[in-house]
Amino acid sequence: MPTSKRLPLPRTDPADPPALPFTARERRLIARLRTPTAVQRWLNALPYNMETAGETLRSFRGVVRTGTVHCLEAALAAAVILEQHRYPPLVLSFESIDLLDHVIFVYRGSQGWGSVARSRDPGLHGRKPRFATPRALALSYFEGYIDLTGRIKAYAVVDLRGLGGYDWRLARGNMWKVERVLLDWPHRPIVSSDRRADRLRRRYRAFRELHGYKPWTSYAGRERWTELPEQFRRRG
Repeated sequence: MPTSKRLPLPRTDPADPPALPFTARERRLIARLRTPTAVQRWLNALPYNMETAGETLRSFRGVVRTGTVHCLEAALAAAVILEQHRYPPLVLSFESIDLLDHVIFVYRGSQGWGSVARSRDPGLHGRKPRFATPRALALSYFEGYIDLTGRIKAYAVVDLRGLGGYDWRLARGNMWKVERVLLDWPHRPIVSSDRRADRLRRRYRAFRELHGYKPWTSYAGRERWTELPEQFRRRG
């Protein structure tokens, strides 16, 4: 499989996108969602997949069919859509000290690296393409990841084309192989300050006890976040 050592990649890939048997509904959606910003807004409008009937890992086709999405499903759906517009299907996987990992779609724009993402947490959504490297992009999520237990410890960029013939794009069933591959992929460590993490955790705990949600409106670097789902913007 390709590794993150092949980065940086161009904003778009010269290879023709794969010819896939999309339904008419899927083709119309792909034709409408031509940019990372458009895909982020589409994902923002979908209800978060809380997996109330059991864990899922749906493909783009499954997301379109059910109309709900969680973080890894969002990253995969973004990869399928934007691959058709010549963006390489790259995802960035985070490892956290509490084993609650996160996955986002990443791309390189004319001014740097950006991301498309969906989460139950406002700080873990997309970023504008303003980061010099994938590592710099990953570090922009450090503050947002802090809660009672979470803290980023490593990241990896994975090209999904390395899955070969495995159908991660349109499969009708759950795609647990994708999750296993990301879990097993060698991640690059992120060295960070214990003092900073402890300070952010104390602030999180105090704010959460008082207000019932994270203090995300005061996070550094918010000007480089993409637009959030409506339920978070009401608090902003």
